[in-house]
Amino acid sequence: MAYNEAASLQTVVMEIHRELEQMGGDHEIVIIDDGSTDGSGEIADRLANDLDSVRVVHHPENLGLGAVYREALQCGTKELATAFPADGQFEPGILPQFMRRFNEADLVLGYIPEYRKSRSAAARVLSFAERSLYKMLFGSFPDFQGIWMVRRALVNTVPLTSSGRGWMIQMELILRFQRKGYRIVSEPTGIRHRMSGASKVMNAKSILSNLRQVLELRWHLWGFNKAAAPASR
Repeated sequence: MAYNEAASLQTVVMEIHRELEQMGGDHEIVIIDDGSTDGSGEIADRLANDLDSVRVVHHPENLGLGAVYREALQCGTKELATAFPADGQFEPGILPQFMRRFNEADLVLGYIPEYRKSRSAAARVLSFAERSLYKMLFGSFPDFQGIWMVRRALVNTVPLTSSGRGWMIQMELILRFQRKGYRIVSEPTGIRHRMSGASKVMNAKSILSNLRQVLELRWHLWGFNKAAAPASR
């Protein structure tokens, strides 16, 4: 998934392609270009032309992270689905690590053991406030930062109502799976520095959108059990 990631997109896609080829089996790479204006869309098209396993979805304008994740959950054709940012922060080597967990899981959530320590003081405060709000409104919540992998067929068994620009749709997916009794496990991962540029999601617009959606989701879930079942690791 890419928004103005021309400097890193090809490198990231080729890393994922090599990892999947080494693993073997049936696979596809869908590049979601979220209205990029820096040539990312053209790079994606060239990759799709050169590699049979790659195809591209273009958004005519920037719709935000929420729309990209919804697209990622819906546009795949294989048994499992995941989403990688095109900034290069996550190594494709975690793919086989995640896939091995599906003997016991329906949803695998990546978490970074040193994530909180590695962030700035302001980001840690924001993250603490966010986690506290989730716990207050929804109960137990599994460790999760960034990468997930899910049985795609099960996604259609839960209603996903989040529609904003932020990452709330991921939180809703986890909560809906918890309430369905699906098996959720957390898997430790590492994180790298971005290959280029700066994060485009930690901004006031996305944060306010997420806050609004958190409250809306609590309203939608009000008829369900208030406390979510804890996830295993």
